[in-house]
Amino acid sequence: MQINKSDVIWNYAATFLKIAASALLLPFILRMMSAEEVGIWSVFVTVNSFISLLDFGFNPSFTRNITYIFTGVRNLKVRGFATLDEKEAGTLVDYGLLKGVISAMKWFYFRVAAILFLLLATLGTYYIYILLKKYTGNHGDVYLAWSLLCSINTYNLFSLYYDSLLQGKGLVKKSKQIVIVSQLVYIVIAAILIIAGKGLVAIVGAQASSVIIVRWLSHRLFFTAEIKNALHNAVTRSKKEILRAVYPNAVKIGLTTFGGIMVQRSAIVIGSLYLTLEEIASYGITMQLIAVLAGLGGIYTSTYQARIVQLRVMNNKQRIKELYIKGQFILLLTYMAGGVGMLLFGNWLLDLIGSQTHLMPSMILLLALFLSFEQTNLMVAGNILATKNEVPFFKASLISGAGIIIGLLISFHFLKIGLFGMLLIPLIVDFAYQAWKWPLEVVKDLKLRFFDFFNVALYK
Repeated sequence: MQINKSDVIWNYAATFLKIAASALLLPFILRMMSAEEVGIWSVFVTVNSFISLLDFGFNPSFTRNITYIFTGVRNLKVRGFATLDEKEAGTLVDYGLLKGVISAMKWFYFRVAAILFLLLATLGTYYIYILLKKYTGNHGDVYLAWSLLCSINTYNLFSLYYDSLLQGKGLVKKSKQIVIVSQLVYIVIAAILIIAGKGLVAIVGAQASSVIIVRWLSHRLFFTAEIKNALHNAVTRSKKEILRAVYPNAVKIGLTTFGGIMVQRSAIVIGSLYLTLEEIASYGITMQLIAVLAGLGGIYTSTYQARIVQLRVMNNKQRIKELYIKGQFILLLTYMAGGVGMLLFGNWLLDLIGSQTHLMPSMILLLALFLSFEQTNLMVAGNILATKNEVPFFKASLISGAGIIIGLLISFHFLKIGLFGMLLIPLIVDFAYQAWKWPLEVVKDLKLRFFDFFNVALYK
């Protein structure tokens, strides 16, 4: 499995477009849509982020096991993995095991997608109904956009196994090229339809086009004639055994994801019930721009994730250490440069395009940047630890998530500190344990020393 600087560059380009697509559309959205519509759009974006909860950690677990298979592992384990030397790694792929994993993924995602559709069509629609009681725009357009959102997200979740196949096989560059094509289509279609006055329907319709293109091209990329022939001739390994091996860690990662989503996203859902749509719009726009920094900052480590899994199998901790340290430098520099840019020029640029919505006040924005940096660093540390096929952090994540929801409710209902509380509560809960615990565990696992950071920065 060869992953190099070219993969990192393509990942930067793809991640920027994927995360920043909404930001690139801001000149059109903010000029053509009211602050109320922007608020509804921010809620839609948040609902999209909650959908990943239904994956419940199976996607990264499936991805990791796909990498094990293409590295040469012949049996999947609940915990840990069989180590191979560098000569053995990647020399023989067990296509029967691969066929069994693909079958297990399809079985799982079909059922999860069905659950998602039911939740969106019932509870989700009721939530939109409650939200629209204070909305003065066209309710019919919002319901149409919501219906499209329900349908495309159901399909996207059902076909999520393609992400595991491409990332697990190490097809980083080509998969990111697919993302770039689909995001360009999304931006162009959305911009044209927004200008035509289609509002929320334009954004969701463009998203549907993007998802369909990604899945079609992903199928063509992974299922080459060679792989299709090998899979056709292979005897499928037991789906139940594969799910039994994947299930424990997947559930732990799912619980971790649940806690993480509560940390990152529950504020806007709870806050929308207490704050004005204009305040929610300001929060939503600000956090979407900060999300661009989070995505770009974590790209280096995420690009090499499959490679790090392979290095674990080969017991090469020194190379993992080098990749982690480089990723940390890139993360820090990205936030420093991007944060200063947002603080100095963010609202000026929004005024330049005639925006009806602005960023949060400077002190609150600074707090939001610090919170996002801490959470991104925590995510990177968790991903490094998970490459050992162990998930030690799932209980702490769930407890933190519950603590944040309770804290937010208290903040809004009793303290009434508004936007400031939406950021301060998650920060306090994180630093009580998780923010320092798991990065420290990575330091211990890789036996990192201060001079390791110095040496990698100067000589690698």
